[in-house]
Amino acid sequence: MGIRKGFKLPLIIVFFVTIVVVTFILSNFSTTAVEVKGIDFIGEATLPTGTKFKNTELGGLSGITYDSRKQVYYAISDDRSQKSPARFYTFQINLNTDSFQESDIKPVAVTTLKNKNGKTFSAGTIDPEGIALHINSSIFVSSEGDARKGINPFIKEFSVVSGEEVNSLSIPEKFLLSKDKKQGIRNNLAFESLTITPDKKYLFAATENALIQDGEQAQPNQGSLCRILQYNLITQQLEKEFLYPTKLVKPFFKLTGRFSSGLTDLLALDSQGHFLSIERTFTGFGFVNTLFKVSLDKADDIKNIDSLQKVDIQSIKPVKKELLFELANLDVPLDNTEGLTIGATLPNGQPALIVVSDNNFNNLQRTQFLVFQLKIESRLERLLRLIREGF
Repeated sequence: MGIRKGFKLPLIIVFFVTIVVVTFILSNFSTTAVEVKGIDFIGEATLPTGTKFKNTELGGLSGITYDSRKQVYYAISDDRSQKSPARFYTFQINLNTDSFQESDIKPVAVTTLKNKNGKTFSAGTIDPEGIALHINSSIFVSSEGDARKGINPFIKEFSVVSGEEVNSLSIPEKFLLSKDKKQGIRNNLAFESLTITPDKKYLFAATENALIQDGEQAQPNQGSLCRILQYNLITQQLEKEFLYPTKLVKPFFKLTGRFSSGLTDLLALDSQGHFLSIERTFTGFGFVNTLFKVSLDKADDIKNIDSLQKVDIQSIKPVKKELLFELANLDVPLDNTEGLTIGATLPNGQPALIVVSDNNFNNLQRTQFLVFQLKIESRLERLLRLIREGF
């Protein structure tokens, strides 16, 4: 009898220690955080350049966002009101885990953007690149502006129904082009990315390349220092900025001498600072497109640094980046990939990732939709991982 009691005491201790440990872990465990543990390719569908829809040329799709309530997708065209007034398209996209093809994509509407005066944007005054769904039937759209013409970038809110401007976020001075052209965004390398957290409290935008005063633009074998901007949509104020260095890309060939590389979209996975990003490089002979997992955890706020060239860049902690997938591993020819969104839930319960390309209205390119299945870590898997990592 005494021996049995001797064995019960350690078991009781183990039980209570386990309870304490689990309680501690759960108290620091955000059930809404999303961790992507893998990705599977489902299929590709393309629309040829020159596709017409409601008296517009459907193309230049630079960003895409999903409206789960209406089960439709909104895709922004980067037409600078030159072929038709600046606009976004509404698509129905049929998704399943077995295949994806042209017949699964159906444009159903086109909406013209209008400024605060209810007028369409004049040719050359807008370069719409990013799009993100907000609440109350509205979307935010980012424009890169035109540095060559002294036209500043913007981030504005528009009605999904009418396309009319309803709000505009303030852009910090450091992003605006100075008269001596020694400060601000570079032409066609500004606010390419736009995303809103699932709780609709924060909007994130990002530059495609470094600001003039922050460093060089991307070159062969050299990345660029992008900035991520975090806006509080309740206060309508910019709260933080983060450093995002792009990857180094080595050109395949040097036939044309052309090279363009940068961050083309950012996608909020949750409201705890986890994202997917896509970087796109034109090497002069094809595209290099890469998906990354991104975390703001422990990244330094650089909001109060006007020029990264005037500080020790090594002392700044950038966002964390982890390679998710090289699109070059797909057995499909790649195009100018620029937009990302989490789409409808697939029949197996996992979320779909939609990637869209900008055809530049070029007959040698096409509008490409790529569909993937994201493998999301379950709560139990995350709990066990945190225990292994020492919580």
